[in-house]
Amino acid sequence: MADTLDINCDLGEGAGNDKAIMPYISSANIACGYHAGDPRLMAETIKLALTHNVAIGAHPGFPDKAGFGRHEMSIPAEDIRQQVLYQIGALAAIVHAEGGRLHHVKPHGALYNMAARDATLARCIAQAIADLNPDLILVGLAGSELVKAGSAQGLKVAHEVFADRTYQRNGQLTPRSQPNALINNNEQALAQIHDMVVNGCVTTVDGNTIPVQADTLCLHGDGAHALTFAQAAHGFLTQLQITIQPPFCNDSSQ
Repeated sequence: MADTLDINCDLGEGAGNDKAIMPYISSANIACGYHAGDPRLMAETIKLALTHNVAIGAHPGFPDKAGFGRHEMSIPAEDIRQQVLYQIGALAAIVHAEGGRLHHVKPHGALYNMAARDATLARCIAQAIADLNPDLILVGLAGSELVKAGSAQGLKVAHEVFADRTYQRNGQLTPRSQPNALINNNEQALAQIHDMVVNGCVTTVDGNTIPVQADTLCLHGDGAHALTFAQAAHGFLTQLQITIQPPFCNDSSQ
């Protein structure tokens, strides 16, 4: 069992929970205006993160506000690279203006899921991050093409796991369009955290057990019970004597 674990949450998306959730996380993935958010909300969320000493990350997605970035889109690879670069750059500028430092990048929604299985798309995202700042950490689905592309690009990568999502046998998340994609029961979600963090494995929807690397745990900030689950997850990990902190926080280059 690891001694430390990051808790990250997707924020700046207009869900209204940001201020309440911030004390229970160590990393915030802030929407960059494509799938959600705007410059004012970006700045407000950055200020909250700085107040709570929470690591700040860019959360770029597809240009899909109507679908909250959850619709898969067919966009040329070079355009993806430019769109990701544009979004990270916008957030980085506001972070700099507020006196902070950008720590990581985690793609959102359909962009994240497509990059988890599409090596070409994953390389475009990793290249955009490296072109802007090779010291940024790339957060991606544990064991996916996205973290592989980040490592190949020379980036630090954080393998991400989910408490409120079910897994397929190939390690991918169950698509939201399919039954049983979401875990809405707190006890079941905490049991999944225990398996992933303590035992290094997760049980798939078809009953198999697969290995998983857990560097950072995602909590979704837009759910109906987001705050209560953030509190429960934080308390559960604390009881396990796991220190909650951002990935690579002891690295002198970060």
